[in-house]
Amino acid sequence: MPEQSILIIEDEENLIAALKYNLAREGYQVHIAEDGEQGLEWARQFGPDLIILDIMLPKLDGFEVCRILRQQTDIPILILTAKGEEIDRVVGLELGADDYVVKPFSMRELMARVKAMLRRPRQATAVSPGAAAPLPAIRAGNLEIDRTGHSVMLAGTVLDLKPREFDLLELLVANRGRAFTRDQILERVWGPDWVGDSRTVDVHIRWLREKIETAPGSPQRIITIRGVGYRFIG
Repeated sequence: MPEQSILIIEDEENLIAALKYNLAREGYQVHIAEDGEQGLEWARQFGPDLIILDIMLPKLDGFEVCRILRQQTDIPILILTAKGEEIDRVVGLELGADDYVVKPFSMRELMARVKAMLRRPRQATAVSPGAAAPLPAIRAGNLEIDRTGHSVMLAGTVLDLKPREFDLLELLVANRGRAFTRDQILERVWGPDWVGDSRTVDVHIRWLREKIETAPGSPQRIITIRGVGYRFIG
């Protein structure tokens, strides 16, 4: 298997040294960027398998870096945020980060999260010759999910969905009427190795509602079940 690479976008020298040492010891190739602008450049140049991104950065802060990256790539992003700054974590998730770690953190915890994130599949791959037959499309009113082509159409218009958004929508529509807890969604969509915040489910639900609901603030398709989670009803 090719060596996996990780881009660290961080400006604190001691933390850079610790991260680089521990990641290299685990066999990862490590790239370092010490400001947000260089981080974007390195991400485009090296195409890493994972990005560790600090929030407080010179030239371009981590929020803006995360926002720009999410428009261009589905590379997993792990943000580093200060202790007690809950707003940082929430905003980071809303901008598309996959997980976060709060400073100060144990290196063992960070390594566990890195390994879990790198085990998760990213974009669906093309069907190769001799592969299994295409999966049938799923339809719900004017919504059509092409599971083989990994695309979604709403009233004949193709929606721009992130990989996790697609997987989440597919799960809910394929199980129309069934309520899923956040933990069940995390296990089915993010995988059993997920160790992040369950609020990432709420963020992805909000994104989906903005794309498929006529009035996202009063959803008629993806319904919140108080004290349980979510279900799709049509």
